[in-house]
Amino acid sequence: MQRLLNCLFVVVFSLPLAVNAQQASPQNTPVLELPDTADIRIIVDISGSMKANDPDNLRQPAVRLLARMLPEGASAGVWTFGQYVNMLVPHAEVTDGWRDQAVERSAQINSVALRTNLGEALRVASDRYLAGSEDLSNTDFILLTDGKVDISDSTSANEAEREEILGPLLEQLRTRGATIHTVALSEEADLALLETLAAETGGSYSLASSAEALTRAFLRALNTAVPQQQIPIEGDGFTVDDGVEEFTALIFRADEEPAATRELGLVSPDGEEATAGSTPGNMRWARETEYDLITVTDPAAGKWQINGELGEGSRVTVVSDLRMVVSPVPPTFTADEPVAIRVAFFEGEEKIDNADFLGVIDVRLTLTSDDGRSGTKTLSGDTPPEDGVYTDDIARLPDEGEYELDIVADGQTFSRSLNAVTRFVVPEGEGSTGAAAPVEPEPEAAPEPEPEPKTEPDPEPDSEPAVPEQVDADSGPIDISQVEEPAGDPVTDKEESGGLPLWIMATAGGLGVLVIAGAVFLIARRKKSGADEEAPMDEEPPLVVPEEQGVGEPEAEEDIPVAEPEPETDKEPEPEAEPEEEVAEDDIPIADVTVEEPEPESDDALPEDDDDEFGLEDFDLSEFDDLPDTDDEKGLLDEEDEPGDRKK
Repeated sequence: MQRLLNCLFVVVFSLPLAVNAQQASPQNTPVLELPDTADIRIIVDISGSMKANDPDNLRQPAVRLLARMLPEGASAGVWTFGQYVNMLVPHAEVTDGWRDQAVERSAQINSVALRTNLGEALRVASDRYLAGSEDLSNTDFILLTDGKVDISDSTSANEAEREEILGPLLEQLRTRGATIHTVALSEEADLALLETLAAETGGSYSLASSAEALTRAFLRALNTAVPQQQIPIEGDGFTVDDGVEEFTALIFRADEEPAATRELGLVSPDGEEATAGSTPGNMRWARETEYDLITVTDPAAGKWQINGELGEGSRVTVVSDLRMVVSPVPPTFTADEPVAIRVAFFEGEEKIDNADFLGVIDVRLTLTSDDGRSGTKTLSGDTPPEDGVYTDDIARLPDEGEYELDIVADGQTFSRSLNAVTRFVVPEGEGSTGAAAPVEPEPEAAPEPEPEPKTEPDPEPDSEPAVPEQVDADSGPIDISQVEEPAGDPVTDKEESGGLPLWIMATAGGLGVLVIAGAVFLIARRKKSGADEEAPMDEEPPLVVPEEQGVGEPEAEEDIPVAEPEPETDKEPEPEAEPEEEVAEDDIPIADVTVEEPEPESDDALPEDDDDEFGLEDFDLSEFDDLPDTDDEKGLLDEEDEPGDRKK
């Protein structure tokens, strides 16, 4: 009866769940088009606390880097704030003149202000007169601070201002379409406020662990706000195609390399080497403590070589009519809100869908975790897409955390790349239980099998279920169980997330279930009257067996699979007590047998779990030593196998 009712409930409730799943599966596919002109507004904290958190005033070269990296034709401005707000560089179109002015005035960035009037800085930088309208849908703010809201000596006044920022001011900026990217230069800053400003407006948040990390944090915010075309660096060089009008090489200093004695050279395809002290007429070379920035106009096509150490984050951006456009990558994503990857190529203002052009392009997507693990997938198939758009979705990953995303397109005569950073977030309660469970049963299971069989035969069934628990626990630390559990129980996940719409949609079905259940109960009662004789007959065997043999039967039945597979134990040795004691004396070899049995089971499970993990959106970011075994099935490529296998 209970099984019948359970089946009925499952069928009735699974129908609305399936409908909801089908309705929720279609995603808002991003439309690929050329981005609008960017509007970047940089806000820099100059409060007195910066003397300790930025003693070398690395904010100056960081601001100069942003000014030099901003694309031509964009709008930009720079503000500094303490107790008051000052427009350091007027908001205007980015030109060579604007860049020169920003570089010159960056020397005025200091640490002399008394307060931290963060809210007023946002109000001034978002004033409607700057753009002539209330619309900020194409405006990105890059905010740097190392402190908390501090407008007076009154704690209540500071708290009221903080609530004003997170309340009406944030709602106003969000309504106007603004995006705020926040950078904290100290853990003493109001991290919760900065994270909220970024999360509520769709921006990125970074905590620079030191002043030296400030430049990279600024660059990450700029790259999120204005993704720029890049040429991939391969080894110690990069290839420039005929369509490149200008390229800018940003070469970070290696950590172990002294800035004062650094030597760096750039060799053109003709073999001529340029340095910071010797540059040709079409090259501009800016040297800072943390980086070198080299801009070349009308570069020669071919292989350019870099002589010197390349630090992490080095890149080459290009200006070209041939552009690779990628859909925006969100700062964070979950399994319910996956990352939709869309890639297309544009020549001028027109999207390219020519099959002959697209047929020679290899498009690869690579994900790299913060601990260095990576996985690569080919987006281009045997035939190019008819609409010219390469698509893929990243729904979930084995572990939550930050991932670097690289999209590289190789067209034989040209190459383009894009770099972005995103974070995979697992909702609370999904990944926390899986990690703690396997730790506890492991130490408990080891001492249990030794003392239990020596004392009495009763604890033997307790030791036997401990063996499968060890198998489950062994699969936990591989992080495969954490992935399989949500994937294997879609019904429970959807029921929890479904909530109110599930009960509303299942109300009518529930009434029907009650009617069916009542009918089933009436039929069952009628059958009981005629089946009263059969019920005791079914109950007698379990009653007679324990009365005659007591506890011996369940012990002997469970001893068969665990201790000895011999059928002789089922007949005579079970009622005898002496052979049971002999079995207890031989517990040591029997325990060894039971330990050996789960080992092949766990070994068999491992490759299955690996296959499942490899199948997560065709990415495996846990162990990559086995990647060649799964390349054919899941489309993953090892670093050694990345060159165009598709073309072959």
